[in-house]
Amino acid sequence: MEFEGAIGPNGLMDVEAVQRVLRRSRASVYRYANTDAAQLNPPYNPKRLNPEFRNSKDDILQFHPNEVARFARDVLRIKEVTIEIREPIKTDTQEILEAILTELQNIHHLLKDRA
Repeated sequence: MEFEGAIGPNGLMDVEAVQRVLRRSRASVYRYANTDAAQLNPPYNPKRLNPEFRNSKDDILQFHPNEVARFARDVLRIKEVTIEIREPIKTDTQEILEAILTELQNIHHLLKDRA
């Protein structure tokens, strides 16, 4: 099992990414998740898929890739689990934003030098 392209910019996986990686339905992922309507962040449960801590009930469930791999290996009994994080392919928008950021940083340095 490989975790390619399933990890978001914050290094965590959302329910859809976990669903794709585990090859399970969305409902299954929610059943696996260690959540409780009465408690925002229930204690760690080694038999469940433990999401990252949330600040409010409105926050989306996010999972650390190592937790997803542990769950796949220990609970689902998937024998070979490999975590592979790949850099996302840069889009034109990302390249333009990076160019703007570089230009703004150059302007900042020029203004700082003049002061």
